[in-house]
Amino acid sequence: MSPPEVRHVLEAPDPLAALAAAGPDDLLAFRTAATAGRARTVLRTSRSWVESYPHVSDLLGMTGASRVWVPGPLSATMNLFAVAHASWAGAEVVPGPHDATHAHLTPWSLRRQLADDPEALSGLHLVVAGDRLSRSLAQEAEAAGARVSHYYGAAELSFVAWGEHAGPLRPFPGVEVVARDGELWVRSPYVCEGYAEPQQALRREADGWTTVGDRGDVREDATGVRVTVFGRSGGVTTAGATVLAADIEHALQLEATGEVAVIGLPHPDLGQVVAAVVTDAGDLVRLPEVSRRVLAPEQRPRRWFHLPFLPLTGAGKVDTAAVVRAVAREGADA
Repeated sequence: MSPPEVRHVLEAPDPLAALAAAGPDDLLAFRTAATAGRARTVLRTSRSWVESYPHVSDLLGMTGASRVWVPGPLSATMNLFAVAHASWAGAEVVPGPHDATHAHLTPWSLRRQLADDPEALSGLHLVVAGDRLSRSLAQEAEAAGARVSHYYGAAELSFVAWGEHAGPLRPFPGVEVVARDGELWVRSPYVCEGYAEPQQALRREADGWTTVGDRGDVREDATGVRVTVFGRSGGVTTAGATVLAADIEHALQLEATGEVAVIGLPHPDLGQVVAAVVTDAGDLVRLPEVSRRVLAPEQRPRRWFHLPFLPLTGAGKVDTAAVVRAVAREGADA
């Protein structure tokens, strides 16, 4: 029996055609950047995407009569998935929001759309992913007349949890989620096979539980399992103590008006200091008091900065290195 074919989908002249030509067990190769900046090639079966399509259609109420707007580049797996799912559902992919019934956006592209033309979102069902969707931004979209869905996932894990914003989410159909010492672990039929690079290893146990190191919390109440995602893993070591940026961001974001990014800045004596960057200038006044109330002393930001917009990677996620550079320039200009 011949081994499954590996299709480098994002490098193909027509990524959709490459997907359509793949057999259920053929491996799809997606080049992606890890949190630490190391490029990795994720290998997953075609089946691991296709089996989630019916569930996505049910959650979105999508049919062959739907019209889907996907403004982001197909080099981002979330956008390629959105277009591939629309094709499977028989829906039409349209070039703009005015012709659409559904749209797939990142939180940052949603914010730009709300600033430029909020009326165009009225009546659309928005799928917002790629980073955490704050409750306040989801409410802005709803006030513009949109219905909002938000999911947490990763290139390695595919869908993990689904809801209306980054408050507690429900596990995606067919997915089990647990938190171990604040780290999210997932078991599902949608998880990838691993990485193409032999020096990279996916953190997966023999029984199928897998993690990419993201931080979060999983609890069960009378309504079922609820998943809260704090964000990407990554530590700041200050005065010999290592604190996790995602945990600090989550605590501050709960009471922030704008977006919050937490970074480590070099310090001659402490190694690093925790710094917070906010997009709403008013949060510079509000959040220091919040940090004193809800964070441990070693977690509290020592420095606070305001940027009107957080710089993004090509995939629409916060570019932490660019945030550090922007903050350094602001400090130099001060």
